[in-house]
Amino acid sequence: MTERASARNDGSGLCLSIAGVERIDDLEPLWLALHRHHREVAAVPVQADDGLSWELCRANYRRHIEAGDGFLIMADRHGITTGYTMVLLRAGPDDTYPFTDRFAEVLTLVVSPAERGRGVGSALLDAVDAELAVRGISDQVISVMAGNAAAQRLYERRGFVPGEILLFRVGAQAAR
Repeated sequence: MTERASARNDGSGLCLSIAGVERIDDLEPLWLALHRHHREVAAVPVQADDGLSWELCRANYRRHIEAGDGFLIMADRHGITTGYTMVLLRAGPDDTYPFTDRFAEVLTLVVSPAERGRGVGSALLDAVDAELAVRGISDQVISVMAGNAAAQRLYERRGFVPGEILLFRVGAQAAR
């Protein structure tokens, strides 16, 4: 994959770039912070073992990047990774929604706790929009963990609207 990069010119030191599998291991602290946050806000159980969660996530990202049906955008400020987004490219059309022949799913968007509220999430979403425009993809979906109100507000400000409600029944909850 050709690496496209852009640096913000606002003096913030934020640099965004498309990264390959060689950068996946840099994501672990951010994934673990997101995973712990999900554990705090989720209404259903999330993976209890942080190490296992990361290994499953890492393998999933690697598989999609290597297959060419996903891309990773990294946000670095002054050489420190402050956020990332993983985007999957899906084949369309969809049987329910009027998507074209391809659409994107923003699988993960995470910003380090210290950087939240400083525009990193918006910059990552801008970069996703730009990359998808280059690829000729206009339709997107994004999920938000129930209880993660701040993320939902960000996505709604970006024009995303609720389209489905995903319900879970996990393990012992199934017996209720």
